[in-house]
Amino acid sequence: MAANRNPDRNSTRNRRMELWKYRWKQYGVGYIFVLPWLLGFCAFMAFPLLTSFFMSFHKVSIGGGAFKFDWVGLLNYRNAFLKDNVFPVELILYFQEMLLIIPIIVIFALLVSLLLNQQFPLRFLFRGVFFLPVIFATGQVLTELFAQGAGELPFLDQYQLEPLIKQYVGPQLADPILSVLSRSIVILWYSGVQVIIFIAGLQTIPRAVYEAVWIDGASPWDSFWKITLPSMMPFISLCTLYTIVELFTYPLNPVIRHISLNMFKADTGYGYANALAWSYFGFVIILIGLTMLFIQRSMRQRRDVR
Repeated sequence: MAANRNPDRNSTRNRRMELWKYRWKQYGVGYIFVLPWLLGFCAFMAFPLLTSFFMSFHKVSIGGGAFKFDWVGLLNYRNAFLKDNVFPVELILYFQEMLLIIPIIVIFALLVSLLLNQQFPLRFLFRGVFFLPVIFATGQVLTELFAQGAGELPFLDQYQLEPLIKQYVGPQLADPILSVLSRSIVILWYSGVQVIIFIAGLQTIPRAVYEAVWIDGASPWDSFWKITLPSMMPFISLCTLYTIVELFTYPLNPVIRHISLNMFKADTGYGYANALAWSYFGFVIILIGLTMLFIQRSMRQRRDVR
């Protein structure tokens, strides 16, 4: 009996080793590229994040040159949604606004990349023009531009679109739509990286595939829906994820501004501000998870149809 069990154990062990080798060959290079980031995260980011999470359950005060922690449990989180009259409202309004801006930026970047991927003179110059705002309009520069009114387009007042939108859309959706339209220049400023990613994705599709379907009589419209869009789904998911992270760390984000203000108030302080930040982070993670789940399901359905 023992002689019969040993071959089974050896075969199981060999299968596990083969599976481990296969997974390492498939994912090992990716892990090696991620390893420097993981080391940097553990060395410089892990401890501050854990400290911030620890503070969110305390009333933090400063005395004698040191922090004093008084345990309050979930009180800071309850106050964020039950007593704070600003945080929930700004959170909901900003999420509504971002749910409109994010798909617009991704679709706009995809359409622009389709145009910039064509063969025409000075193509590199137009690609550089779309990427320039990413270099200049960042951080304090973007804040100053918006303070001077450079981030808004005046067509809402010129064509009197505000009363029309409120009439046909309703008061609940009118405010986020008007906010998106008034800051439509953000679509240009925050689409440069996505355009570059989409152009790189378009260049991975073999030209022979398009030539084959054109010979079969497919139109450019058909080739876009049958070849280009399915092939670009991984890049669409990457650009969507990047856009979500970028816009929810936006310099003029009202939620982040509210968190910063509460950080230096005597009645709230670091503990309450960290609770607000972690609540905001939780909502963003849920949005990212739902977005990735939707994209993975759509990709799986396309594979099943094919």
